Amino acid sequence: MALNIAQPANPANPALIPIPLSERVFGFREHASLWFSLGVGLLVMQVGAYLVPAMGTQSALLAIVIGSLLGAGLLGWVALIGCERGLSSPALMHQTLGTAFAKLPVILNIVQLVGWTAFELVIMRDSSTALIKESTGIQAAWVPVLTSIFWGLLLVSLANGSMISLVRRFVGRFGLPLVVLSLFWLTYQFGMRAHSQGLAALWNKAGDGSMSTIAAIDLVMAMPVSWLPLVADFARYGKTGPATVRGTWVGYTIANIWCYALGVLVISTTAPGVELVGALLLAQGGLVALGLILIDEMDNAYGDVYSGAVSLNFIGSHFSVKTWGITLALVATGCAIMLPMHSLEPFLLLLSSIFVPLFGVVISQLTMQGRASQHSINTVPVLIWVLGIAAFHAAPRLVPEIGSALPSLALTLLLGTLYRFSQRRRLGATHAV
Repeated sequence: MALNIAQPANPANPALIPIPLSERVFGFREHASLWFSLGVGLLVMQVGAYLVPAMGTQSALLAIVIGSLLGAGLLGWVALIGCERGLSSPALMHQTLGTAFAKLPVILNIVQLVGWTAFELVIMRDSSTALIKESTGIQAAWVPVLTSIFWGLLLVSLANGSMISLVRRFVGRFGLPLVVLSLFWLTYQFGMRAHSQGLAALWNKAGDGSMSTIAAIDLVMAMPVSWLPLVADFARYGKTGPATVRGTWVGYTIANIWCYALGVLVISTTAPGVELVGALLLAQGGLVALGLILIDEMDNAYGDVYSGAVSLNFIGSHFSVKTWGITLALVATGCAIMLPMHSLEPFLLLLSSIFVPLFGVVISQLTMQGRASQHSINTVPVLIWVLGIAAFHAAPRLVPEIGSALPSLALTLLLGTLYRFSQRRRLGATHAV
C-alpha cells in the first residue's frame, strides 16, 4: 500500500507537516514491541480484577477477548490513517473537525494525558511503597513522596531523550523480553495456584451478576480506546501502512488479553480482601517480577507525556516537543504526589465517551483518501461527534443490553461515512458542471 503524504494545510505550524519517508523507521517489529509494551501494566491488571466476582470466569474471558480485539482493532485503524498521512493525532483532528475547533479535543487530550500520567505514577508509587515495605520493613509517610519524586525524575529524563531511540533501542531489545519473562513467571505461579485450588471450579465459577458481558466489553475496550488520541503520534513514523496496522493490532491485542486475564486469575486465586499488588508480592519471585513490570510501566507514562507534548507543540509550536514533555512530566509528578487512588471505571468510561465517537468521525472522514477540512470549523463532523457523545451516555440508559462504546462508534462511523459519500457526490456533480 502506497503512503499518502498529505500536504500541510498550514505550513507555518510545523506540527502539520507530514513526517517524510526518509524519517520513517518503524516496521512491524517496532510497532508490535511498542504496543505490546504499552499494553502491559499494573493498571490493566487492576481493571481486569474489577471483572470478578461481578462476572463468572468464562464470561469475563469472553469479554476480555472481544473487547481487546475490537479496541486494538480501532487502534490499528487509526494507526493506518496516521501512517498514510504522516501526521500526528492532533493534526488528524485538525483535518477532521476544522482548523480552529480541533483545538478543543486537543486540549481535552492534553488534560486527560496529564491525568493518565499521574495515574501511572501513582500506580508506580504505591507499588514501590509496597516493594520497600516487603523487602525492608520500612513503612513511613515519606516513602510515597520519595518514590513519586524518583519515578517523576526518571520520567523527566526520558522526556529529555529521543522517542525513536527509546522504542528501537530499549523497548524492543531489552524492556520487552524482560517484561514477557515476568508475565510468563506470574502466569505460571498463579496458574499453579489455580491448579491446586481446582481448575474446574475456577473455570465454572459464576459471578454475582452485577456486570453484564456488554458492560464488561465496554470496560475492556476502555483501555485500548484511551490510546486512540496517541496512536498516530507513533504510527506516523511507520514505513508502511500494513506493517503499522498489523504491528499495532497484534502487539496491543496480545498484551491487553494477557494482562486483563492475569488480573482475573490473580484475584480469583487470592484470599478476599487482598489487593492485586499485595497478591503479586506474595507469589514466589513476585518481588522481581513486579519490579520488572514497574520498569515497563514507565514507558506507559512516557507514551502519555510524549503525546501530550506533541499536542502542546501543535497548539504552541514556539516550544519544542522535548520542552513540553519535560514540563508535562513535572506537572504530572506534582499531581501524583497529591493524588490518591480511587475508582478507575468512571474515569475510563468518561474518556471513552469523548474519544470513541471522536475517532469514529476521524476514521469515517480520513479513510480511503477522505478529504481534509480547510474550514475553521467543519460543522457536520462536529455535530456527528456531539451525537456520538450523547449516544454513548444515552444508550446504556435506554437499552442497557447494548452498552456504550459500540453503539456510539457505530453511529459516528455510519453518519460520518454517509456524510463523506454525500460530499464526494456533491463535488463530483460540481466538477461535472
